[in-house]
Amino acid sequence: MSKSTIRVAICGGGLAGSLLFHALAKYAHIDAHIFESAATFRGEGLAIGLARNALSALDLIGPSATRCLEQAGAAPLRGVRFMLAEGEQKGSMIDEDDGEAHGKRVTSIVHRAALLEQLLADVPSDRMHHSKKLDRIEKKGGQAGPITLYFTDGSTHECDILVGADGIHSTVRKIIDPNAGPQNTGWWAVMVLKPFAEAEVTLREGPRDINAREYMWVGDGAFALHNVLDNGERLQLIIASKNQAAESSDSWQQEVGADALRKICESWPDHLRNTVDKLICDQPTQRALYLWDHLPAKSYVSGPICVIGDAAHATTPWQGSGGGMSVEDCLILSALLGRAKGLDEALVALSVYDEVRRPRTQSIVESSRVTGTILAGQGEETGLDLEKLRQKLLPRWSFIIDFDNEAHLKKALEILEQKLEH
Repeated sequence: MSKSTIRVAICGGGLAGSLLFHALAKYAHIDAHIFESAATFRGEGLAIGLARNALSALDLIGPSATRCLEQAGAAPLRGVRFMLAEGEQKGSMIDEDDGEAHGKRVTSIVHRAALLEQLLADVPSDRMHHSKKLDRIEKKGGQAGPITLYFTDGSTHECDILVGADGIHSTVRKIIDPNAGPQNTGWWAVMVLKPFAEAEVTLREGPRDINAREYMWVGDGAFALHNVLDNGERLQLIIASKNQAAESSDSWQQEVGADALRKICESWPDHLRNTVDKLICDQPTQRALYLWDHLPAKSYVSGPICVIGDAAHATTPWQGSGGGMSVEDCLILSALLGRAKGLDEALVALSVYDEVRRPRTQSIVESSRVTGTILAGQGEETGLDLEKLRQKLLPRWSFIIDFDNEAHLKKALEILEQKLEH
């Protein structure tokens, strides 16, 4: 039986939307368009880390997706080290995920904008629509009827399937569930991206291999991370802490003074404190972004409408899994829609996507909340105790990064076939 055309509209041109469009391009019966509210298709934010679960999902999407990562200048890291920044044993290594020792990929760090540029490089211009902010939708003829998208500029577009990849502020998510908004966790982060040469002098006074490994530093109520990207040319440095008063507030950012940042890291190892002073405290204030996440949604799907990526399961960044979950979403959703022979089967495919993706992603969001407390030295069972951190910290990543995406994909396709047989 031949496949009939399925018209897919993707709202959101970030990582999830761009990768889904890229993944759907190989299916001749999928007529996809992508809409971005901003004036250009350009990724916001600094770098994104894709751990080995995300890298395996990219492999399964296809060679072209893997090439996009490489051509975007991704820097594969040999390992991730967890270090103690405060306490009697500060400077000690808590644990590490050593890819060289275990013969496994660990993480690749890539600039978000560079990756999006590669993913969309071959997209026909008539399929990419910028300055298109979704205002509302109209459905006709029941679940299988067409959907008309109405944009704030007065234009419209008709589709069969609407995929919301429009981030944490998702309009599409509110269509599915008007009450499913995000929450402010109270944690904030200052992020800077500098030439590696500027940081090398001070960082070299600390652990070796700084240009090949990611370092996470556990402080007392604070956390630091540094890694490299753009083929080792630039260094990303992040400092995070919590403003208890901001928790559950509507604030998205705050200004943090240089003196406050120096106070946070005053007891840290000399090389790390000096690096923060040089790279972050060179300005009187820095903009800090509050970290928001989503409470569990009842569903990621409503009939012919679904959400993926941050629109479905925005998470705090403590376990570096936001991007990875988006890649896994795209793998599963693209394969399910690719298998569907028409709109009726596509609706079943969306229900399967929700069934297999929602439990995993929501467990990662919850795990990240707890992990952030531990990384900031506030874990109830761990605090700044080196031995307890060695027992409890790194194992929290196992269910995320050692996930079998091939089996996950196989299960999703099997469930789809079973549902279609009945």
